[in-house]
Amino acid sequence: MGRAKSCRGPAAAALPARREHHPAQRHAPDGGVMGEGFVLGPVRALDLDRTSHLHREAFEPMGERGWSRADIAGLLASPGVAGFLLTEAGADIGMAICRIVAGEAELLTIAVDPVQRRRGAARRLLGAVVESVQEEGALTLFLEVGADNPGALALYRAMGFETVGRRSAYYPRGDRPAADALVMRLTLS
Repeated sequence: MGRAKSCRGPAAAALPARREHHPAQRHAPDGGVMGEGFVLGPVRALDLDRTSHLHREAFEPMGERGWSRADIAGLLASPGVAGFLLTEAGADIGMAICRIVAGEAELLTIAVDPVQRRRGAARRLLGAVVESVQEEGALTLFLEVGADNPGALALYRAMGFETVGRRSAYYPRGDRPAADALVMRLTLS
């Protein structure tokens, strides 16, 4: 494949240099992909605080620890990792981070602003992840999701994921009992 790998990036400080190679950039010269009012772009170094905020807003109300700027920067500096940021009219809507290792891809996280849910944002982000990892040659895409998250489970099942495993008491839930994680797999063509 002679071009730069979209999921194989340098350190977070060099993220802007990846812009032309990121899968979110292949369809629009202005740096974003339009559709349904959303603009999809790569997570760049200047977006780390924004993506961290989205992650905290999505996961802390469930009792999980939201990811910090440093957490996200560390992931994005790792080989095989790509991040996506979804905006609309300048507002941050959602984010996703994926990783490819040895032909297998993993959705590390996907988060949508709670106020913006049920508008197709997670579907759009997940679609971008699927497209990205397929273009990089991944044969499967894995993810983990709380068994107590019916909205996410419905989306993943509708997009063809199947449950292939379970991790007991995996996700902390604050004062409530920890939730099991379902391991799901999508076979890519």
